[in-house]
Parts: sequence; C-alpha cells; structure tokens
Amino acid sequence: MKKIGLLSDTHSYLDDRILHHLRGCDEIWHAGDFGTAAVVEELEQLAPLRGVYGNIDGRDVRLTQPLVQSFELEGLRVLMTHIGGYPGHYSPAGRTLVDQHRPGLFISGHSHILKVMPDKTRQLLHLNPGAAGRHGFHKVRTLLLFEVAGGKVQQLQAVELGPRGVGK
Repeated sequence: MKKIGLLSDTHSYLDDRILHHLRGCDEIWHAGDFGTAAVVEELEQLAPLRGVYGNIDGRDVRLTQPLVQSFELEGLRVLMTHIGGYPGHYSPAGRTLVDQHRPGLFISGHSHILKVMPDKTRQLLHLNPGAAGRHGFHKVRTLLLFEVAGGKVQQLQAVELGPRGVGK
C-alpha cells in the first residue's frame, strides 16, 4: 500500500497548508503547471515525486518533468498528463494516450476543477485534483489524498486548502 498526495496547478505557489497535507505521503504526484523548478525541488524534499510539465512550465521544469508519465504502482496502471480532459470530454491527445496505455487510473490537471469520475467504457478512474495554487478562476484550492493497494485507489479524500486568494 502506498499513500499518495496528488496536486496540480500550483503556479509557483506552495504554502504550509499544502505541505502539511503532503507530509507522510509515500509519493507526491503533480499533474503539471508547477510554475518553477523551486516547487519541484521543495516537493522532492518531502517524498519521491512523479510529475508532468504543464503549459505554463518553462524549460527549467521541462528538463526534469516529462509531458506524460505512465507507470505501474501496487498493481495499478497509472497515466498522467497535464491536458487530458475527462471521461466523455477527453482532449484528442488525452483520448489517444488513454486508448494506447489502457490505464486503470488516468490523471490530468489544467482545468482547475476537481473531478473524480469513472470511465465505464474504458474501465478506468479519472482524477483531476483541481488547483492548489492561487492563480486561475477557481474559488477554492484543492488537492487529493488516497492510497493505492491491490490495483485500486482506496481511501480517496478531497482536501480543501482554503480560498484561492488566501496565502500562508
């Protein structure tokens, strides 16, 4: 069993609320738009990091984070990319990736909207953790905590970090 902290769209912003919830995670996953390499480095100090770069990420982040992550953890095939859409509304690239990799868990960011949705057609669970940062149109900053065991996502918890404009 692995405890995972999943976040996205930090846009160069980490605060004590985010770090508090990620402490104790076995791995941290970031679905893109880190903002700066400093965010990557700070998250790597907490736990092993798996991330993808997003559309706002510059060369500094793109040198360390791929566009797509595809891996297996505890018997669960995971696919992560920043712009992928969601069941019924995949982006063209997202649909191609999902059909090619056939994950049990598909993760994307970008929309700043927290989503937990099954795709019964493709037999997968889709997660978008919403946005943990302060930039964007979202009203509440969010992230997801869950466990992966026996090929399944378990103990899934949505965490509200407070209003978008509120800092430390």
